[in-house]
Amino acid sequence: MKSIYEISNKIKCLFLIVLFFNFQNIISQNTSFLSYNQEIIGTKYSIKMIPIKSGVFDMGSPKNEIGRFIDEGPVNKVELSPFWIGAHEITWEVYELFVQRSIDDIVNNNRAKEVDLDADAISGATTPYTDMSFGMGLEGFPAVCMTQLAASKFCEWLSAITGNYYRLPTEAEWEYACRAGTKTRYSFGNDIYLLDQYAWYSDNSGEKYQKVGTKKPNTWGLYDMHGNVAEWTLDQYTPSAYFKRKKTIKDPYIIAFKEYPRVVRGGSWYDSQNKLRSASRTPSDSKWKRRDPQIPKSIWWHTDAPFVGIRIVRPFNPPSIEEQEKYWIKPS
Repeated sequence: MKSIYEISNKIKCLFLIVLFFNFQNIISQNTSFLSYNQEIIGTKYSIKMIPIKSGVFDMGSPKNEIGRFIDEGPVNKVELSPFWIGAHEITWEVYELFVQRSIDDIVNNNRAKEVDLDADAISGATTPYTDMSFGMGLEGFPAVCMTQLAASKFCEWLSAITGNYYRLPTEAEWEYACRAGTKTRYSFGNDIYLLDQYAWYSDNSGEKYQKVGTKKPNTWGLYDMHGNVAEWTLDQYTPSAYFKRKKTIKDPYIIAFKEYPRVVRGGSWYDSQNKLRSASRTPSDSKWKRRDPQIPKSIWWHTDAPFVGIRIVRPFNPPSIEEQEKYWIKPS
């Protein structure tokens, strides 16, 4: 018969073993949620992704905020699940890979982890009917003028060639990442005289977009959240959206049911300082295709929106195959 001392020692050993494996598991979970560079196979390009921890924040702007619009209120509590977001806006050289589709044949689709998509089965944007850069620069500059459908299809294509699930951010995810823990007009505070250090906008842009990452990032390491180019989100634009929220809402997303208007965030090189605020919301407009020479008008390009681009996100907890479709835009 074993002594109480021996039994006690065995219990201690078992406790330490369990504690060790739990500790290892905690360490593994923490270290897996780090910034990383998403390599694009067959190219020299990559996309830097920044981890954004889960949390609750005040979405919208208070009534006394300078430059506020009525569609930014009332302020509502939002809880978000963790996700990664691009440190920069997607640049032309990366977006052109989607348009040209020259690397699809060399992608090994067996690399898929979070998604199982055939890149060849994803419809691609047509080549623009004008200069790809719309006359404002290519290498290192943000891609612009794509429709929300094209932006979403880019995410779907990127998911297929990398095996990681990417999509556009929801409006709430975008604002949470932009604010970086702040409640002020901008992610750096309320001092308008600091805006030149963080943003390209109507006062300093020279009437065109600039290379990404040339201004200061917010405290979470995200560049050009204010200005340079405005950025597509997933949501249908609804002016009264915030009035319907009476308590803390988790991971809100207004599924789009018509082509216009959809929500664009961040303001651009074309906009004044008020449009660059963290809470500012911009609805897309059919006038953005006014000069489209094609009949019918392109589903891929906006001839008159050289101020709208893309930033991507990747949920920390990837959705199921069925849920993935919910976040990828379909033709209206």
